Amino acid sequence: MESIDLEPDHSKTLPPPVTSHEKSWSQSAKDSAKDVFKRFTTKDGLIGSVDYKYLFTPTMPFTKKKGNPPPFFGVYDKMPLLLACLLGLQHALSMMGGLVAASLLFAQMASLSNGYTEYMVSASLISAGILSFVQIKRFRIPYTHYYIGTGTVSVLGTSFSTVPVFGTALPIMYKNGFCPVAEDGTHLPCPDAYGAFLGTAALCALLEILLSFTPQKILLKVFPPIVNGPVVLLIGTSLLQSGMQDWAGGGGCMSKGAMCPSADAPHPHPWGSGQFIGLGFSVFVTILICDKWGPPFMKSCSIVVGLLVGCIIAAACGYFSHQQIDAAPAGQFLWVKTFKLQLYGPIVLPMLAVYIVCTMESIGDITATCDVSRVAIEGTEFESRIQGGLLASGLASVAGALMTLQPQSSFAQNNGVIAMTQCAARYSGYFACFWLVLMGVVGKFSASIVAIPSSVIGGMTTFLFTSVAVSGLRLISVAKFTRRDRVVLTISLMWGFASLLVPNWFEGIFTYKGDNNGLQGFIDALIIVVQTPYAIGGIAGVIANLMFPPCDDMDIHAGKTVHEIENEEAECSTNYEVEELTGVTAVESAGPHKQDL
Repeated sequence: MESIDLEPDHSKTLPPPVTSHEKSWSQSAKDSAKDVFKRFTTKDGLIGSVDYKYLFTPTMPFTKKKGNPPPFFGVYDKMPLLLACLLGLQHALSMMGGLVAASLLFAQMASLSNGYTEYMVSASLISAGILSFVQIKRFRIPYTHYYIGTGTVSVLGTSFSTVPVFGTALPIMYKNGFCPVAEDGTHLPCPDAYGAFLGTAALCALLEILLSFTPQKILLKVFPPIVNGPVVLLIGTSLLQSGMQDWAGGGGCMSKGAMCPSADAPHPHPWGSGQFIGLGFSVFVTILICDKWGPPFMKSCSIVVGLLVGCIIAAACGYFSHQQIDAAPAGQFLWVKTFKLQLYGPIVLPMLAVYIVCTMESIGDITATCDVSRVAIEGTEFESRIQGGLLASGLASVAGALMTLQPQSSFAQNNGVIAMTQCAARYSGYFACFWLVLMGVVGKFSASIVAIPSSVIGGMTTFLFTSVAVSGLRLISVAKFTRRDRVVLTISLMWGFASLLVPNWFEGIFTYKGDNNGLQGFIDALIIVVQTPYAIGGIAGVIANLMFPPCDDMDIHAGKTVHEIENEEAECSTNYEVEELTGVTAVESAGPHKQDL
């Protein structure tokens, strides 16, 4: 398979040496023009020889799957235009569920109007397309060996780790007068709260930019899987509450006697009625059917297919209102609506924890992307992709806030698309960015998303949020579960689950009622940290991980004499100190005699 020589091999040295035989800019432009002409005027360039039947043939019971799997397309390989367009659409659809769900949650929590909600959905799609292009394309910072982007199909989207922070901070904003409250206590729309969140997120994103230049060994030592796993698990479980509330009819109509979504809706029912449960269940069952018997093209976007089936059933039963869609503008773009950016001190500490989580999520996702893309997962080239991906994620969070978008992180869903379709070519990623921007620009599309009944959205998001929790369990499973690991895990989950199940246990500790706004803001920040399960759980996990070094583990001494234990403890202590200071293990520094350690 012919490869596109778009950038040199950096696996041996960074930056690559400049050779005399490199193509000039004019020659590269001519070659690119010829390639584009061939791509649009020949059968091989447009369609190729790929068996498209394989991508769309379902796996039926007791039958043999027909068609030939497509060949593997490497990161820089050429591929037919039609295939790139189809696989790009598949990547975009696999991202859409997460992008849309996050925007809907933010708008719902801030009680924003339908107009704001439609705009936020469009902005999330457009911004994800633009920022993912930078991540996929990869740019080298002039006169340095640093990069922006991974150079692989590693896309960016809204991180769900930001949702619990916003949800915890909002009640405090309403309580202290930052957000308006009606005379009867009803929370009024508060776009300023979202603007304060964006402004604070942009400032705190500087931490992730700084971490992108930190050696990977140091990051993995401070934030190993035994620390990151509980954090991701707590993020997923924290979000499940909102998913199930929507599944049963919506979080804003749970009071006794209230009708969901409102009394003047086309088909109002009490919260938790069988009609709402059935609508959400139709989404869930469709997702399972797609994952079990769907063709490869459908399996990786099963969440969107489930959402589509749920929408069709809801529309057939009269749960859709076309008035909102008719009133929506034909087109949308960034900055059609704006938010007042400002710094809100109480959420600075939780947002710093968010970016630490985003950093570790990105490292895992980028590693998985490199693995399924069949590029190096160790060495200088791999480390440069990690550095470029983290830097792109941090810069995207700053730029995203200016685009009225929430903090960004790598999306893991696309790794499944790469593995299933055997296509890691960046051309498919470019088309994914195109589809995302196109879906965001079409205003009627975002209006249709906002008009979807809450029970249908809940059926999708509950499955989506549970998959986040399962990702945390997968990280935890990497641990050896020695006595030390169990202690670290217990300490982390104890505080995390306590905050999740009894969120207001910390509110009565501080009784300050003075006029010192700075002190009150610091108290609010502590309350938000403690009431955010993954924040307090992550902090407790980091402290426990550093307090209990591996040499304190009693399991490694089982069945050994006192003399052997004393020698192992002395050696472990020495090796641990060497690793802490240099980041290099004693085994690595011992060279050919490492078997003797």
